Amino acid sequence: MRVRELAEWLGATFEGDGEKELSGVATLETAAESDVAFVGSRKAAAQAAASAAGCLIVSPEWPSPSSRTVIRAPEPRTAFARAMSRFYPTVELPPGIHPTAVVGPDVELGALVHIGPHAVVGDGSKIGVASGIGAGCFIGKRVTIGEGCILHPNVTVYDNVDIGRGTILHSGCVIGADGFGYVMERDRWHKFPQVGRVEIGDFVEIGANSCVDRAALGVTSIGEGTKLDNMVHVAHNCRIGRHVAVAAQTGFSGGVVVEDYALIGGQVGVGDKARIESRAVLGSGCGVLTSKIIRSGETVWGTPARPLKQHLEQLANLARLPEFRREMTELKRRLAELERRV
Repeated sequence: MRVRELAEWLGATFEGDGEKELSGVATLETAAESDVAFVGSRKAAAQAAASAAGCLIVSPEWPSPSSRTVIRAPEPRTAFARAMSRFYPTVELPPGIHPTAVVGPDVELGALVHIGPHAVVGDGSKIGVASGIGAGCFIGKRVTIGEGCILHPNVTVYDNVDIGRGTILHSGCVIGADGFGYVMERDRWHKFPQVGRVEIGDFVEIGANSCVDRAALGVTSIGEGTKLDNMVHVAHNCRIGRHVAVAAQTGFSGGVVVEDYALIGGQVGVGDKARIESRAVLGSGCGVLTSKIIRSGETVWGTPARPLKQHLEQLANLARLPEFRREMTELKRRLAELERRV
């Protein structure tokens, strides 16, 4: 692909050799003359001069180069991601049902649906146009999967789950398993029936080995455009909003509400019925106590989670504890010496 063609496809402008041929994408450090790379930070800007990349995707403010070929885009990282999809398009699954797949009665399949080897689709389920069900997937009864979805191999979807269009479920994830609900009676745990549902919006992506539990009563929901990393656990009756991003190994206890555009780091733990308001940021490893409210736009860190400035101040004080101890020891020594003189 030529630079001119890529810029046109991105809806961007270019400077330099528009006829230069590009064959791939790469980082600034590893790019060759036929690769395109991007400059998205100050550190990258410092590395750009030494890069062998044939074309750089840069911001409109980037200084005009004397000899380099560049494509100017308002968001270089986003433009680079789109360029990657052009050089490495998604492999299309061939329509059809593999002979080893099991498809129950009253199943509705849209046009161009792919169902892979040893997959199971339960009675009364619906799979939308051009969706792909990978090898070994299990789809329960009365499941609705929208158009253009991809279920990678070995995904499990329990009964009565709705999944919106364009959603991607990675291998090993489980949607609709029972929530962790029990009641104590006569010194024994008894199961609280989990009879609710799961609803997943459009264009959601859920990583490998993540779990979204069905509600005890009502609905566990994941909003449009939300992205869950690998090994994320969403417990019963949680409501995760639109365009939320959650990094790996994070767990949400029952009844948690996460509002739109919140950002949640890895290994975060969120207690029962906590509320994370819109555009809040939870730093990696922090712990949110039961029923705690993280206010809109607030950045928190630590356990228990607290405002970032306060967390950093406390860390600084902890770092000074050895010094405080030495000073206290010296003060005790001086006081003892004064007492002996008296």
